[in-house]
Amino acid sequence: MARAATTSDTFNAIAEPQRRNILMLLKNGERPAGELARDLQMTQPQASKHLRVLREVGLVQVRGAGKQRLYDLDARGLQPVHEWLGGFEQFWSESFERLDNYVQELQRTTTKESSNDNER
Repeated sequence: MARAATTSDTFNAIAEPQRRNILMLLKNGERPAGELARDLQMTQPQASKHLRVLREVGLVQVRGAGKQRLYDLDARGLQPVHEWLGGFEQFWSESFERLDNYVQELQRTTTKESSNDNER
């Protein structure tokens, strides 16, 4: 079965770790491809390929500045990911609440057992 193109949507584009690393670097402001490549220890063509994918799904914008092309994060493109992840917020909140209740019960049990041992 053929693999889906990584440019088809935001989810596929950010599935690649190097692209997520690029987005993290771009959170601090626009940067040229060469600088991104250097910071991520990849070649300029590799960085350019990842930037093209990110640009095609709307996560990165590019502008010319003299001979350089500067890339900038467009976080609006992450909206579908944010909305999808929001559906798990209740799940995680409930899971952490259950975990907290369990830890508190363990602490009470341990304290109670320790008190009983001291009375003997």
